[in-house]
Amino acid sequence: MPRTTRRPAPTSTLALVPLTTTCPACAQPLLADYRNYRTLTTLQGICRLDLLIRRCHQRACPRYLVPFRPEAEGRLALPHHEFGLDVLAHIGTLRHARHHSVPEIHRDLTDRGVVLAPRTVTNLLNRYDELRALAATRPQQYRAELEKQRRVILALDGLQPDVGHEVLWVIRDCLSGHILLAESLLSATQDDLARLLSRVTGVLPVPVAAVVSDGQHSIRRAVAQALPGVPHQLCHFHYLREAARPLYEADRHAKKELKKRVRGVRVLERQVEGRSDEWAEVVRGYCAAVRGALTDDGRPPLTPSGLRLEERLHAIAASLDRLAEKRG
Repeated sequence: MPRTTRRPAPTSTLALVPLTTTCPACAQPLLADYRNYRTLTTLQGICRLDLLIRRCHQRACPRYLVPFRPEAEGRLALPHHEFGLDVLAHIGTLRHARHHSVPEIHRDLTDRGVVLAPRTVTNLLNRYDELRALAATRPQQYRAELEKQRRVILALDGLQPDVGHEVLWVIRDCLSGHILLAESLLSATQDDLARLLSRVTGVLPVPVAAVVSDGQHSIRRAVAQALPGVPHQLCHFHYLREAARPLYEADRHAKKELKKRVRGVRVLERQVEGRSDEWAEVVRGYCAAVRGALTDDGRPPLTPSGLRLEERLHAIAASLDRLAEKRG
């Protein structure tokens, strides 16, 4: 969707010039040909870049009229982006280190004075994931290690920060733990995934012994297309999750029934509103304990939330019984 409001006026100006003054192809001087202007939104404000562009004017040179932009420009922002790399890094930190949602990230940037839309936060988050994947994807440095282990076991999975947006597909070697390829795709068809697998196997110095995935139908067909005859196994996590699904459904039903028995918490809180005596504080404390037990979810099947809720409610009930015996 195009911008509906004008971009705020720049608060600062920065002039950049190329450090390269001679053509790397013909060794002739590069002429200062023209200037480009670019506006960047950073955490410190909106900066107007004044960029000097140099070009070689030797007609016989293979780099004839190829523009040489200032090298420092790449330290400030990605090509064709209006937000600086500091904004990109801040969004990635809030998302992956502090586990903020997209609305929370948008609110944080707005409080800092950064003007952007919530959809822009999602787009920048996708770019951050791609940069992190590229930083970790350098198969040439793992070549010696892969040759020592004589085989690889590929794990293929897709990471989707938000529903309806691009999916970051990652191919990893289970034996060494190294990421071999990462790429964002708008679709996950059989041909798309088969192309990713073919790109990985084309540069590997060792054969693929097996493939592990979550069993998605498109992944199954892509593995059969790109790696015929290679064993394909469902990963242990997804296998155990499917095996524990009946237990998960029973635990979720039990938790729902338990919640029905403690719905009167808000009624008790209303009865002590505006009071500051000792019993009012006790009631508010127990109500807070009940609310905390309701919102503390576990990770089924190892820590089922229904059983955890039952244990905490029993502990709260036992505490109330002890209080009743002590105070009468």
